[in-house]
Amino acid sequence: MARSFSQEQLRVRPSSKEEAVVQRAREHFERTLIRVRGELAGSVAALEHPRNHQELNYGEIFLRDNVPVMIYLLTQGRFEIVRNFLDLCLDLQSSAYQTRGVFPTSFIEQNGELIADYGQRSIGRITSVDASLWWPVLCWLYVRRSKDWEFGASQKVQRGVQLLLDLVLHPSFEGTPVLFVPDCAFMIDRPMDVWGAPLEVEVLLFGCLRSCCRLMELCQQGSKSRLLEQRLTLTRQWQQDLRIYLLKHYWVTSKTMQVLRRRPTEQYGDHQHENEFNVQPQVIPDWLQDWLENRGGYLIGNMRTGRPDFRFYSLGNSLGCLFGVLAPPQQRALFRLVLHNRHHLMAQMPMRICHPPMENGEWANKTGADPKNWPWSYHNGGHWPSLLWYMGSAILLHERQHPQADVLLMGQMKAMLEECYWSHLNQLPRQQWAEYFDGPTGTWVGAQSRTYQTWTIVGFLLLHHLLRIRPEDVTLINLEEL
Repeated sequence: MARSFSQEQLRVRPSSKEEAVVQRAREHFERTLIRVRGELAGSVAALEHPRNHQELNYGEIFLRDNVPVMIYLLTQGRFEIVRNFLDLCLDLQSSAYQTRGVFPTSFIEQNGELIADYGQRSIGRITSVDASLWWPVLCWLYVRRSKDWEFGASQKVQRGVQLLLDLVLHPSFEGTPVLFVPDCAFMIDRPMDVWGAPLEVEVLLFGCLRSCCRLMELCQQGSKSRLLEQRLTLTRQWQQDLRIYLLKHYWVTSKTMQVLRRRPTEQYGDHQHENEFNVQPQVIPDWLQDWLENRGGYLIGNMRTGRPDFRFYSLGNSLGCLFGVLAPPQQRALFRLVLHNRHHLMAQMPMRICHPPMENGEWANKTGADPKNWPWSYHNGGHWPSLLWYMGSAILLHERQHPQADVLLMGQMKAMLEECYWSHLNQLPRQQWAEYFDGPTGTWVGAQSRTYQTWTIVGFLLLHHLLRIRPEDVTLINLEEL
C-alpha cells in the first residue's frame, strides 16, 4: 500500500522547525532582489558574492538563474518585478549580426549603464542558448497569470518573439527539427560532451515554441497579417515535428532498448530505415539493464550519429513532463525509473544533475580534465538542490491532472517527494544553502560551491509553496493550461 503523509504525521516529524526555516529562507530571498533603473528587476545569482572584480560574477542577474525566481514571484502576485525583468531582457536582446535575437546570459547595472553578457565574458566564451529559450516561456507564464494581455500583445514583445524565432527557426545544414548547440551552452556550462542536440535544449525549444505560439495568438484575433499566420503555422508544425522526433529518438524503455540492440546497421538509401543514426549495439552501456528495470523509461541525453548519450539528465526529463513532451503513461514510466533509482538520483541531497558521472580517462578526455567537473562533482554527477522543485512539480502536476491513474505509484512518489523536502529542510540551512554537493551520496558541500545560492533558496521556497501553501499553483507551470 502506498505510504501517505497525513497532517498529523507531518506535525511530528523530527527536526520540524519548518516555519522558522521557511521564514529565514524568505528573508534570504528578499536580500537577493536588486534594483535596476530604480526598480526591482531580479535576483543576483548568490548572496555574499565576491566584490573583487576579478572574482566570479555571481552578483549579476542571470536569466537562467531567475527562472525559479520569476515563477516564485508569480505565485506571490508580485507581477511588477516580473514585468520589469522581462522588459529589461527585451531591451538587451542582441541586435548584432551574428547573435541577432539572442537574450543576454546575464546583466548588471554599473554607474547607471546596463552591461549585458552574451557569452563574451564567460569562461568558455559560449552563448547561453537556454537563456533565450526560457524568455518566451516566462513571458507567457507572466501574461497568463497576471492577465496582462496588453503586454503580451505589445509591439515590443511581439517583435522580440519574431527576432527569436528568426534565430532558432533559421534553415541550417541539419535536416532534423532539433537545435544544434556547442558544449557549455546551457545549465551544464562546462565541457561535458553534451554538444549536438542535448535534451535540455531540445525540451526547452519545445516549450519556447509552444509559448511563442501562445503569445502570437494574442495578436491573431482582429489581425489580417498573412506573415503572422504563416509564422504561426510554421511554428506549430515545428513544435509538433520536434515532439515526434524526441519521442522517437530520445525516449527509451527496456523494450525499445531490446529493439535497438537488434537493429541492422550500415543502412543506405531513404526507405525502411530502422537505424537512422547508425547506432552500433556495442555503444549501449551495461548499466542500462538494471537502470530501466521492466517498466521504467526516460529521455536520453543526446542523439548524435553513432553516438547517443544514454546519461540521465534530471532537468531535461522534468521539463519533458511539465511542458507536455511526454504523454501521461510515459510520465509514469519516468516516475517508476526515478523511484527505482532513487539511491542514485536522490541519495541524501536531492537531486543529481546527471547520471552516471564520467570517470578516469573518459573524464579527462571529454571534460578537458576540468577540475570543477571531477567525478561526482558539479555537473559530472553532482547534486543540485535547485533541481528538486522541477521534478516535484512534475509529480504534483501529474497527480492533479490524472488523480485516478496508478494511485499506488503516485502515492510512493509523493512519499519520496516529502522525504526529499524534509532532507532539504534539515540540511540546507546548516549547509548555508550551497549551490551544489559532491560525492555519490551528495553529503559534502561542493568543493567550489557558492553559499547562499539564490536558486537553492528559491527552489526550496517553491517546493514549500506547492506542498504546503497552494498546491493548485502547480498548474501555473503547465504550458497547456488555459
